[in-house]
Amino acid sequence: MKTLLSILVVLGLLGTLGVLFAGMLGLARTDGNGERSNALMRWRVLLQGITLILFVLLLLVSRG
Repeated sequence: MKTLLSILVVLGLLGTLGVLFAGMLGLARTDGNGERSNALMRWRVLLQGITLILFVLLLLVSRG
């Protein structure tokens, strides 16, 4: 269980980082679509929340 949660946390971190950079690059473009960047930032917040929950679960499993 610890291994699965660890892998999911790492995947969540990488996914969050990827969406963050995609959103930042979209915002940096002068001809970029602002709506798309906002959607990516919402996805980033969602992924961060999921990753945080997985991390807390990992900590709880590791303690017991």
